[in-house]
Amino acid sequence: RAVALNLQHPQTRMMISRRINLLPALRSLSIRAFATSAKKDDALHPARLNVKKAKRVVVKVGTAVVVNTDGSLALSRMGGLVEQLAQLNADGREVLLVSSGAMGLGRQSLGLTKEHVGDTTNIIDRQACAAAGQNVLMSMYTKMFNSLDLKCSQVLITQGDFLSRQRYTFLTETLDALTSSNVIPIINENDVVTGGITGQQVFSDNDSLASILAAGSDADALALLTDVEAVYTKPPDEPGSERIKVFTPEVGIEIGSKSSMGRGGMAAKIAAARVAASGGVNVVVASGFDLGNIHKVFNGEDVGTLFPAAERPNKRQRWLTLATGSEGALTVTQEAKDLIASGLDAPLLMAQVTAVSGDFDERAVVSIVDPAGTEFARGICTKCSTEIEDAIPSCGSLTFNSSHTLVANNDYVLIST
Repeated sequence: RAVALNLQHPQTRMMISRRINLLPALRSLSIRAFATSAKKDDALHPARLNVKKAKRVVVKVGTAVVVNTDGSLALSRMGGLVEQLAQLNADGREVLLVSSGAMGLGRQSLGLTKEHVGDTTNIIDRQACAAAGQNVLMSMYTKMFNSLDLKCSQVLITQGDFLSRQRYTFLTETLDALTSSNVIPIINENDVVTGGITGQQVFSDNDSLASILAAGSDADALALLTDVEAVYTKPPDEPGSERIKVFTPEVGIEIGSKSSMGRGGMAAKIAAARVAASGGVNVVVASGFDLGNIHKVFNGEDVGTLFPAAERPNKRQRWLTLATGSEGALTVTQEAKDLIASGLDAPLLMAQVTAVSGDFDERAVVSIVDPAGTEFARGICTKCSTEIEDAIPSCGSLTFNSSHTLVANNDYVLIST
């Protein structure tokens, strides 16, 4: 309500004078607060600061985070998770959620024992549990996000969606469309069609899925939330165990057992985090049981274990190195290796190939190996394996143009030199 003031009244003039006199103190307080915040940022590991600044983030939660041990939904943890994801969204970030838990929920729905579903040889029953539980999981996520005036979407994928360059592109472009529409994609593996852990198109676990997805979708940071506080030098309940603040390849780690309902344990999380980091994504492994950890992770605080990002390769290189499996191999001469490794963007010619292995079609992804059999590059081959075999008879002469390009200079990526 507007109040008319008599500027000539002594009390009014005294009140205004006091407030004006307070301005220097308030300004000083503001400057000190800003300086304190700047000092905290300066003390952060550079990669922690990059996590804090991340625009697109992927959060992966495991079965133990969203499902109780009896197979019921962990509603309080899910509610806390959704609220924090909503806050990330409100802060202007693009949020992608990779959520396990469908199989654990489906087990309860179908009345199967934890031991039965935990047996990975029971492929069909595990797939049935995933089908039954996915609906329960998405229904609850939808209700929770809607209650916060947010929309979410279900995205089920298989490893085959990454192996195909076209499907990989469709997937990443769809995720771009969803996030630009302020929709939070909830992503899980389509367990119903993958054939269990022995299937040809199955991810080893959702940690692997999240890492490849984060690297392939141009995410800036990935939080792998688990049932332990961080990566430790040994299982955290053992004497002498210490939290690893920043992971380096040289650190020694003793790995404990993995969870029975999910497919991933700590070894899987470490491997997944390293894959994402090699794709240019800063990764933090932290506890999903602490409802404040999502805020802490993306505020750059020293929680969990940080895996600093390497320099980000381009999208095609990420697809070749992270998302695909090699269908065969081309053995090349030492001179060809030196030329390719020189960085001169030279193509791989037929004359430089001494042997071929595997059975693959045109445009297949193949390993490029040196005379010692070590893979140093990976690329897309323009010829099928049969044509190449026929072109390299035992006498070593070629049956078609030796200058024919087998792998174009923009269709391979160096793995090592």
